[in-house]
Amino acid sequence: MTIHSTDPFATPEGDKSPVRRLRGRLAAPVTLWTTAGPAGLTVSSIMVADGDPGRVLGLIDDESDFWAALETSGRFAVSTLAPGDRQRADRFAGLMPAPGGLFAGDDWTDTDYGPVPADADTWAGCRLESSRVLGWALLVEAVIEKVEAGPAPSPLLHYRGRYHVLRE
Repeated sequence: MTIHSTDPFATPEGDKSPVRRLRGRLAAPVTLWTTAGPAGLTVSSIMVADGDPGRVLGLIDDESDFWAALETSGRFAVSTLAPGDRQRADRFAGLMPAPGGLFAGDDWTDTDYGPVPADADTWAGCRLESSRVLGWALLVEAVIEKVEAGPAPSPLLHYRGRYHVLRE
């Protein structure tokens, strides 16, 4: 049951900066970044750069528990999220309660990079290479050391403050 059709805590459209409004009009993949600790964070500001080696770039919150754990471990996993992962995405974004902790209630596979959802068939193991403040976020650059690419289900996308599913 939902009481509101919109987020009652969202910044009103007219009060958002033009840059934030532009960003909201760009569809973004929803991913889960996890590291030893365990700690995790939902990230949709992500880019993958092909090369030798390939790299992942992402914008994260430098005050997050995830960043504190990543600074210690130096490695993390990036899992793609599917339409059925909306609650998981909200939980790791801090938008939904997490009784027992972020990792409670799901099955996880331990990897050298951090826990990966047991039902995730597409994920990458990454080694932190650098970070720097960029705008109001922390730009993280990492080398991709391992890729598991299973079947390509419909991705979970974030667009204008809501989740969407790509239909083929």
